[in-house]
Amino acid sequence: MDKSLLQHQVLARLEADLQTAVHAAQVAHETATHEENIAENKYDTLGLEAAYLATGQARRVADIRQTIANWRQLQLRPFAEESAIALGALICLADEQGHEQLLLLGPNGASMKLLHDGQAIQVISQDAPLGKAMFGKTVGDDVSLKIANSTQHFEIMWVE
Repeated sequence: MDKSLLQHQVLARLEADLQTAVHAAQVAHETATHEENIAENKYDTLGLEAAYLATGQARRVADIRQTIANWRQLQLRPFAEESAIALGALICLADEQGHEQLLLLGPNGASMKLLHDGQAIQVISQDAPLGKAMFGKTVGDDVSLKIANSTQHFEIMWVE
């Protein structure tokens, strides 16, 4: 599977998210600074609330921009069967019932599901619980993930 195509899909999604966030930040800023939202008394908080929203939206824009930069810098490399899982790895995990899932381990901030050649691929970060559990493991290793009161077990089938 061509991981560079997956990287392009992630970047395209992030760029779309960025455009949405930039628009939301602009609207929030306009609302916060509009003359009709100037407080007339101490109980009139619409302008203050809009300012908080604008600040949050601006942080979201900055976070997405940083995520895009991290994904652009990600150097995708092939992994041999004995290679330890690291950023850029495409991993096939099988659960205890033999159901397989594909995961792309990438930088933080881009958790999403991709579709490539009819296959679903979950993008996860190295800081996600499953990402942490897999990091440094190799083909054939078991991965355990505790969720609430149960533990899920997976086997690493292959890594690209």
